[in-house]
Amino acid sequence: MIAAVGAMTIGAAPAAKTCPPLRVMTYNTRLDLESDGINRWSARRDQFIGQIKMMKPAILGLQEVVRGQQADLEHAFPDYSFLGLPRESGPMGESSNVAFDRTVFQLKSSGTFWLSETPDKPSKGWDSAYSRTATWAHLVRRSDGKRFVAVNTHLDNEGKVARLEGARQILRWIAAKKAPGESVIVTGDFNTEPGTPPVQAMTHSALGLRDAHDATRSIPVGPEGTWNDFQTLPKESSRIDFVFVSPQLNIERYAVLAWHYEGGRPASDHFPVVADLSSCR
Repeated sequence: MIAAVGAMTIGAAPAAKTCPPLRVMTYNTRLDLESDGINRWSARRDQFIGQIKMMKPAILGLQEVVRGQQADLEHAFPDYSFLGLPRESGPMGESSNVAFDRTVFQLKSSGTFWLSETPDKPSKGWDSAYSRTATWAHLVRRSDGKRFVAVNTHLDNEGKVARLEGARQILRWIAAKKAPGESVIVTGDFNTEPGTPPVQAMTHSALGLRDAHDATRSIPVGPEGTWNDFQTLPKESSRIDFVFVSPQLNIERYAVLAWHYEGGRPASDHFPVVADLSSCR
Protein backbone atom coordinates (compact mmCIF):
# COMPACT_ATOMS: atom_id res chain seq x y z
CA MET A 1 0.00 0.00 0.00
CA ILE A 2 2.80 2.38 0.83
CA ALA A 3 4.54 1.65 -2.47
CA ALA A 4 1.33 2.25 -4.38
CA VAL A 5 0.82 5.62 -2.73
CA GLY A 6 4.38 6.57 -3.55
CA ALA A 7 3.91 5.67 -7.20
CA MET A 8 0.76 7.72 -7.42
CA THR A 9 2.55 10.70 -5.93
CA ILE A 10 5.43 10.46 -8.38
CA GLY A 11 3.09 10.27 -11.36
CA ALA A 12 0.77 13.12 -10.28
CA ALA A 13 0.27 15.93 -12.77
CA PRO A 14 1.80 19.29 -11.88
CA ALA A 15 -0.53 21.77 -10.23
CA ALA A 16 -2.24 24.10 -12.67
CA LYS A 17 -1.09 27.70 -12.69
CA THR A 18 -3.30 30.15 -10.92
CA CYS A 19 -4.07 33.45 -12.61
CA PRO A 20 -5.31 36.00 -10.06
CA PRO A 21 -7.73 38.44 -11.72
CA LEU A 22 -7.10 42.17 -11.83
CA ARG A 23 -9.66 44.72 -13.03
CA VAL A 24 -8.39 48.04 -14.38
CA MET A 25 -10.57 50.98 -15.34
CA THR A 26 -9.87 54.36 -16.93
CA TYR A 27 -12.48 57.11 -16.81
CA ASN A 28 -12.36 60.79 -17.70
CA THR A 29 -14.60 62.51 -15.14
CA ARG A 30 -15.22 65.71 -17.12
CA LEU A 31 -14.24 68.49 -14.75
CA ASP A 32 -16.86 70.26 -12.63
CA LEU A 33 -18.27 73.15 -14.66
CA GLU A 34 -21.55 74.87 -13.84
CA SER A 35 -21.71 75.93 -17.48
CA ASP A 36 -22.36 72.27 -18.37
CA GLY A 37 -25.93 72.81 -17.18
CA ILE A 38 -27.80 69.49 -16.95
CA ASN A 39 -24.45 67.73 -17.36
CA ARG A 40 -22.70 69.50 -14.49
CA TRP A 41 -20.98 67.28 -11.94
CA SER A 42 -23.62 67.64 -9.22
CA ALA A 43 -26.27 66.31 -11.63
CA ARG A 44 -24.31 63.22 -12.69
CA ARG A 45 -22.04 62.55 -9.69
CA ASP A 46 -24.10 59.71 -8.24
CA GLN A 47 -24.26 57.92 -11.58
CA PHE A 48 -20.53 58.32 -12.14
CA ILE A 49 -19.72 56.98 -8.68
CA GLY A 50 -22.29 54.20 -9.05
CA GLN A 51 -20.65 52.94 -12.22
CA ILE A 52 -17.28 52.66 -10.51
CA LYS A 53 -18.86 50.90 -7.53
CA MET A 54 -20.52 48.45 -9.89
CA MET A 55 -17.23 47.58 -11.61
CA LYS A 56 -15.02 47.58 -8.48
CA PRO A 57 -11.69 48.14 -10.24
CA ALA A 58 -8.55 47.38 -8.29
CA ILE A 59 -6.74 50.13 -10.23
CA LEU A 60 -8.55 53.19 -11.54
CA GLY A 61 -7.13 55.92 -13.76
CA LEU A 62 -9.05 59.20 -13.66
CA GLN A 63 -8.61 62.38 -15.68
CA GLU A 64 -9.84 65.98 -15.27
CA VAL A 65 -10.40 65.57 -11.54
CA VAL A 66 -10.69 68.92 -9.73
CA ARG A 67 -10.52 69.24 -5.95
CA GLY A 68 -14.25 69.06 -5.22
CA GLN A 69 -14.63 65.98 -7.39
CA GLN A 70 -11.71 64.27 -5.68
CA ALA A 71 -13.29 64.99 -2.30
CA ASP A 72 -16.55 63.39 -3.48
CA LEU A 73 -14.69 60.34 -4.78
CA GLU A 74 -12.64 59.93 -1.61
CA HIS A 75 -15.84 60.08 0.45
CA ALA A 76 -17.53 57.49 -1.78
CA PHE A 77 -14.55 55.11 -1.80
CA PRO A 78 -13.01 55.02 1.69
CA ASP A 79 -10.98 51.89 0.84
CA TYR A 80 -9.23 53.60 -2.09
CA SER A 81 -6.27 55.96 -2.19
CA PHE A 82 -6.34 58.75 -4.78
CA LEU A 83 -2.84 59.76 -5.84
CA GLY A 84 -1.61 62.63 -7.97
CA LEU A 85 -0.94 66.36 -7.90
CA PRO A 86 -3.01 68.96 -9.76
CA ARG A 87 -1.38 70.06 -13.00
CA GLU A 88 -1.83 73.69 -11.92
CA SER A 89 -2.49 75.43 -8.62
CA GLY A 90 -5.96 76.57 -7.56
CA PRO A 91 -9.32 74.85 -7.07
CA MET A 92 -9.70 74.12 -10.79
CA GLY A 93 -6.29 72.51 -11.13
CA GLU A 94 -7.01 69.14 -12.72
CA SER A 95 -5.42 65.90 -11.53
CA SER A 96 -4.85 62.67 -13.40
CA ASN A 97 -5.28 60.37 -10.44
CA VAL A 98 -4.12 56.83 -9.97
CA ALA A 99 -6.63 55.35 -7.54
CA PHE A 100 -6.20 51.88 -6.07
CA ASP A 101 -8.03 49.59 -3.67
CA ARG A 102 -5.99 49.35 -0.46
CA THR A 103 -7.56 45.98 0.36
CA VAL A 104 -5.91 44.64 -2.81
CA PHE A 105 -2.62 46.57 -2.91
CA GLN A 106 0.02 48.01 -0.66
CA LEU A 107 1.61 51.25 -1.87
CA LYS A 108 5.41 51.32 -2.05
CA SER A 109 5.87 54.78 -3.60
CA SER A 110 4.11 57.27 -5.85
CA GLY A 111 4.48 60.65 -7.49
CA THR A 112 3.64 63.02 -10.34
CA PHE A 113 5.74 64.45 -13.14
CA TRP A 114 4.90 67.05 -15.78
CA LEU A 115 4.96 66.23 -19.46
CA SER A 116 7.44 68.92 -20.44
CA GLU A 117 11.10 69.74 -20.66
CA THR A 118 10.97 70.54 -16.91
CA PRO A 119 9.11 67.52 -15.50
CA ASP A 120 9.81 68.26 -11.84
CA LYS A 121 7.72 71.43 -11.68
CA PRO A 122 4.36 72.66 -13.05
CA SER A 123 4.99 73.49 -16.68
CA LYS A 124 3.80 73.22 -20.26
CA GLY A 125 5.83 71.34 -22.82
CA TRP A 126 6.39 71.68 -26.56
CA ASP A 127 3.21 72.93 -28.32
CA SER A 128 0.87 71.97 -25.47
CA ALA A 129 -2.16 74.16 -24.80
CA TYR A 130 -2.22 73.15 -21.12
CA SER A 131 0.06 71.76 -18.47
CA ARG A 132 -0.10 67.97 -18.53
CA THR A 133 0.99 65.36 -16.00
CA ALA A 134 1.51 61.68 -15.42
CA THR A 135 0.86 60.09 -12.03
CA TRP A 136 2.63 56.88 -11.04
CA ALA A 137 2.46 54.31 -8.27
CA HIS A 138 4.52 51.26 -7.39
CA LEU A 139 2.06 48.72 -5.95
CA VAL A 140 2.39 45.28 -4.34
CA ARG A 141 -0.57 42.91 -4.40
CA ARG A 142 -1.33 41.69 -0.90
CA SER A 143 -2.50 38.23 -1.96
CA ASP A 144 0.68 37.09 -3.70
CA GLY A 145 3.31 39.84 -3.49
CA LYS A 146 3.22 40.50 -7.23
CA ARG A 147 4.46 43.96 -8.11
CA PHE A 148 2.96 46.49 -10.50
CA VAL A 149 3.76 49.99 -11.65
CA ALA A 150 0.64 51.94 -12.66
CA VAL A 151 0.87 55.17 -14.67
CA ASN A 152 -2.07 57.40 -15.57
CA THR A 153 -2.07 60.44 -17.83
CA HIS A 154 -4.06 62.92 -19.91
CA LEU A 155 -2.26 64.05 -23.05
CA ASP A 156 -2.85 67.46 -24.58
CA ASN A 157 -5.95 68.12 -26.65
CA GLU A 158 -4.24 70.45 -29.14
CA GLY A 159 -0.50 69.91 -29.35
CA LYS A 160 0.46 67.08 -31.72
CA VAL A 161 4.11 67.37 -30.78
CA ALA A 162 3.20 67.48 -27.09
CA ARG A 163 1.15 64.28 -27.37
CA LEU A 164 3.98 62.39 -29.03
CA GLU A 165 6.68 63.75 -26.76
CA GLY A 166 4.47 63.17 -23.71
CA ALA A 167 4.03 59.52 -24.66
CA ARG A 168 7.77 59.16 -25.22
CA GLN A 169 8.48 60.78 -21.87
CA ILE A 170 6.18 58.33 -20.09
CA LEU A 171 7.92 55.41 -21.80
CA ARG A 172 11.35 56.73 -20.80
CA TRP A 173 10.19 57.14 -17.22
CA ILE A 174 8.86 53.57 -17.09
CA ALA A 175 12.04 52.16 -18.64
CA ALA A 176 14.14 53.97 -16.04
CA LYS A 177 11.95 53.38 -12.98
CA LYS A 178 10.35 49.97 -13.52
CA ALA A 179 11.74 47.51 -10.99
CA PRO A 180 12.72 43.99 -12.11
CA GLY A 181 9.65 41.76 -12.15
CA GLU A 182 7.15 44.63 -12.12
CA SER A 183 4.19 44.48 -14.50
CA VAL A 184 3.27 47.75 -16.21
CA ILE A 185 -0.21 49.24 -16.56
CA VAL A 186 -0.72 52.59 -18.32
CA THR A 187 -4.15 54.23 -18.40
CA GLY A 188 -5.30 57.52 -19.76
CA ASP A 189 -7.04 59.87 -22.11
CA PHE A 190 -4.55 60.20 -24.96
CA ASN A 191 -6.63 62.66 -27.00
CA THR A 192 -5.66 60.75 -30.14
CA GLU A 193 -6.76 57.62 -31.93
CA PRO A 194 -5.20 54.22 -32.67
CA GLY A 195 -2.60 54.33 -35.41
CA THR A 196 -1.40 57.86 -34.60
CA PRO A 197 2.23 58.47 -33.56
CA PRO A 198 1.61 58.69 -29.76
CA VAL A 199 -0.27 55.36 -29.69
CA GLN A 200 2.27 53.75 -31.98
CA ALA A 201 5.00 54.95 -29.64
CA MET A 202 3.25 53.27 -26.71
CA THR A 203 2.96 49.91 -28.47
CA HIS A 204 6.27 49.82 -30.36
CA SER A 205 8.74 50.51 -27.57
CA ALA A 206 11.15 48.00 -26.05
CA LEU A 207 8.72 47.66 -23.12
CA GLY A 208 6.39 45.62 -25.34
CA LEU A 209 3.22 47.32 -24.10
CA ARG A 210 -0.02 46.15 -25.71
CA ASP A 211 -3.29 47.98 -26.32
CA ALA A 212 -5.86 46.05 -24.26
CA HIS A 213 -8.50 46.56 -26.96
CA ASP A 214 -6.36 44.79 -29.54
CA ALA A 215 -4.84 42.09 -27.31
CA THR A 216 -7.93 40.92 -25.42
CA ARG A 217 -8.57 37.17 -25.48
CA SER A 218 -12.29 37.74 -25.97
CA ILE A 219 -14.29 39.98 -28.29
CA PRO A 220 -14.24 43.63 -27.14
CA VAL A 221 -17.60 44.62 -25.65
CA GLY A 222 -19.30 47.94 -26.37
CA PRO A 223 -18.71 50.60 -29.00
CA GLU A 224 -15.33 51.36 -30.52
CA GLY A 225 -15.36 55.04 -29.54
CA THR A 226 -14.84 56.27 -25.99
CA TRP A 227 -15.59 60.00 -26.37
CA ASN A 228 -19.31 60.76 -26.41
CA ASP A 229 -19.68 64.55 -25.90
CA PHE A 230 -22.55 63.76 -23.48
CA GLN A 231 -24.48 61.94 -26.20
CA THR A 232 -25.90 58.47 -25.57
CA LEU A 233 -25.34 57.46 -29.18
CA PRO A 234 -22.78 59.90 -30.56
CA LYS A 235 -22.78 60.27 -34.34
CA GLU A 236 -19.00 60.53 -34.31
CA SER A 237 -16.87 59.00 -31.59
CA SER A 238 -13.17 58.35 -31.36
CA ARG A 239 -11.31 55.77 -29.28
CA ILE A 240 -9.04 58.08 -27.33
CA ASP A 241 -9.01 56.40 -23.90
CA PHE A 242 -6.59 53.50 -23.48
CA VAL A 243 -5.30 50.75 -21.24
CA PHE A 244 -1.80 49.54 -22.11
CA VAL A 245 -0.24 46.54 -20.35
CA SER A 246 3.09 44.73 -20.33
CA PRO A 247 3.55 41.30 -21.94
CA GLN A 248 3.42 39.26 -18.72
CA LEU A 249 -0.21 40.26 -18.19
CA ASN A 250 -3.06 38.51 -19.99
CA ILE A 251 -6.00 40.63 -21.16
CA GLU A 252 -9.00 38.42 -20.52
CA ARG A 253 -11.77 40.93 -21.30
CA TYR A 254 -12.09 44.49 -22.58
CA ALA A 255 -15.16 46.73 -22.60
CA VAL A 256 -16.26 50.28 -23.32
CA LEU A 257 -19.24 50.82 -21.03
CA ALA A 258 -21.71 52.92 -23.03
CA TRP A 259 -24.04 53.32 -20.07
CA HIS A 260 -26.60 56.07 -19.60
CA TYR A 261 -29.17 57.03 -17.01
CA GLU A 262 -32.47 58.90 -16.84
CA GLY A 263 -33.00 61.05 -19.88
CA GLY A 264 -30.48 59.06 -21.88
CA ARG A 265 -27.54 60.97 -20.46
CA PRO A 266 -24.06 59.48 -19.93
CA ALA A 267 -22.31 60.13 -16.63
CA SER A 268 -19.41 61.88 -18.38
CA ASP A 269 -18.41 63.07 -21.84
CA HIS A 270 -16.26 59.93 -22.06
CA PHE A 271 -17.33 56.33 -21.63
CA PRO A 272 -15.32 54.33 -19.11
CA VAL A 273 -12.95 51.62 -20.36
CA VAL A 274 -12.55 48.41 -18.36
CA ALA A 275 -9.93 45.68 -18.83
CA ASP A 276 -9.85 42.42 -16.87
CA LEU A 277 -6.28 41.22 -16.59
CA SER A 278 -4.65 38.13 -15.15
CA SER A 279 -1.12 37.20 -14.21
CA CYS A 280 -0.23 33.53 -14.01
CA ARG A 281 2.29 32.15 -11.54
